[in-house]
Amino acid sequence: MFKHILVPLDGSAMAEAALPAATFLAKKLDAMTTLFHVMERNAPRAVHGQTHLQHVEEAVNYLAETARRTFPEDVKVGCHVHENEADSVAESIVEHMDELNPDVIIMCSHGRGKALHLFLGSIAQKVVSMGSLPVLITHPEKDGDIPVFTCKTLLLPLDGNPDHEQALPVSKELAEVCGAVLHLAVVIPSYGALSGQRVVTSRFLPGTMSKLLEMSVDNAKEYLRSLLETIRGQGFAASAHVLRGDPATVIIHSAQQSQADLIVLATHGRTGMEAFCKGSVTHKICSRSRIPLLLIPVEKI
Repeated sequence: MFKHILVPLDGSAMAEAALPAATFLAKKLDAMTTLFHVMERNAPRAVHGQTHLQHVEEAVNYLAETARRTFPEDVKVGCHVHENEADSVAESIVEHMDELNPDVIIMCSHGRGKALHLFLGSIAQKVVSMGSLPVLITHPEKDGDIPVFTCKTLLLPLDGNPDHEQALPVSKELAEVCGAVLHLAVVIPSYGALSGQRVVTSRFLPGTMSKLLEMSVDNAKEYLRSLLETIRGQGFAASAHVLRGDPATVIIHSAQQSQADLIVLATHGRTGMEAFCKGSVTHKICSRSRIPLLLIPVEKI
């Protein structure tokens, strides 16, 4: 499980929305935490309405003070400032993976408005797309307050694809450590929520597409029935549901209805224009939901 947590910070209160999750997991997992700052080339004077860290000494002092006021004394915390100015914060974070050797990155996604965010993505999502480590993304409250983090209920969306089942071991480990309930969900698109090639098929062969969707529902129920039986047999409290509609919208709604503290998703790491053009469900969830999201990079099997 996670034994070293990396938390990139830029000096803003918004970025500190990642700290409650880091504190919670560090205590639960007995993990080391490293607070990390990248000196950015041509950095703006202000970030998210606050003064931007301009100098190395300033950044060192900020991380040390943040560690003192945030983490209990029994949690191991280190600080690291990348002193050489970087053109890309996301790339610099990824480049430090070998040096710092973390198991998971926890960071805040600030959001930039739905339309622009879908095109550009956030630094957090770019880190996912370029790296190979799990990334836990949190969000500040709408009023800018830092949210409390807990882990009593996990939502794990699946689709029957073995690639996406790679999120299951991490979900089970977290559920075991935190005493959390696991909710499994498979979303079958409704007729009006089809995308890509399926839209073309539905226009020319509507009857065939309707039958294919019905078969998908039946297959999903059997898939979840078998998976749920195994998970419960391993001692986990769990439920499973087949849902219909637009996948991203339905997953967000399901997370809200089940009061999920964390959504766990395996992802291929698409971001920016690639995610927008290919309709990445993960990207849409991250852009639209404020529920913490743990992204597990898919390793090709």
